[in-house]
Amino acid sequence: MDALAERLGIGSRHLRRLFLEHLGATPVTVAQTRRLLAAKKLIDETALPLTQVAIASGFGSVRRFNSAFLATWGRCPRDMRRSREKTPASGSVTLELRYRPPFDWDALIGFISARATRGVESVDDDVYRRTIVTRNGPGWLEVRPSGKGALELAVHSPDSTELLAVNSRVRRMFDLDADPQAIATHLRRDPLLRPLLKARPGLRVPGAWDGFELAVRAILGQQVSVAGASTLAARLVEESGEPVPFDIAGLTHTFPEPATLARADLNIGIPAARAETIRQFARAVASGEIAFDAAVDSRAFQEKLRSLPGIGPWTAEYVAMRALSDPNAFPATDLVLKRACAGRETESWQPWRAYAAMHIWQGTKDGRIDVLHVDGKPRRKTAAGGG
Repeated sequence: MDALAERLGIGSRHLRRLFLEHLGATPVTVAQTRRLLAAKKLIDETALPLTQVAIASGFGSVRRFNSAFLATWGRCPRDMRRSREKTPASGSVTLELRYRPPFDWDALIGFISARATRGVESVDDDVYRRTIVTRNGPGWLEVRPSGKGALELAVHSPDSTELLAVNSRVRRMFDLDADPQAIATHLRRDPLLRPLLKARPGLRVPGAWDGFELAVRAILGQQVSVAGASTLAARLVEESGEPVPFDIAGLTHTFPEPATLARADLNIGIPAARAETIRQFARAVASGEIAFDAAVDSRAFQEKLRSLPGIGPWTAEYVAMRALSDPNAFPATDLVLKRACAGRETESWQPWRAYAAMHIWQGTKDGRIDVLHVDGKPRRKTAAGGG
């Protein structure tokens, strides 16, 4: 409790009062409930041994795990396990990630595909794959639409205790906790955005699997095209990334760690000044000076980024938008956004300016709002704006 309150910049007693006022329960009770729900999800959706379920969901012991289930549901975990036709392959676990509809998968996967780093990520037949790093070594995951108002996440990892952390990171990456109806109700008040919202209901703001990786990609994308930045990122991975021990098409390396890039030569065809920017940024992350933490203040985070040489307002806002999932981040100096929003106040779009930016990027052609339809469907944009 004390550590959590310190991260949030408040006292532990005040934190307890806030929980009781807004949630009607103490932080400990909320944490226990989340552990129970997480454990039930793993019991319902996976064939993991119950001992691994207990550890993965945060219970300190199997005895405490069983006691919590009996106290809450009057049944032990074993009795709650559903029957299955088959058991998943060893090391592979599949989870269902539900979301509030509508959900524009085409726009989201198109945006991610155009910016995927070769070797670390791949998009093929509407399936997103990437390498991941766990405490027990590298693994990989894949995400695809399931057709049931959910995405299907398959995790191939040597460490089942990190399943719920992977689940949370993927939810942020695909913006699955957004409320598209609430966002649209607010933004459609502006006549500039109204046709864009109609053309692409359920548009999400792509997040990031790893904030450091996303920020390095954004620095590489300064003053070059989206395709050019992807090429540079692939070179960086080939030079400094770690090869993976498995053979999955399109996945060859994990993304370099901050400590690795802090001392890398970065002979990948970028100016010396930009290479030094990446090294200084990597040092700041490796030392803990810059952290991609859910509790970090977006404004303070952006100020720290801009204090580094070679990082300006566009990069700071873009990284906050995607790596911190700040719904109000708005890269106002982006050329596409400047042309589309010329002479227009964007303050009324708060607190959803990041979603407004995504709609403009997806619906803009040659600097003009373009919501023409092709074969009765909105024109698919994959690389406009956004570095």
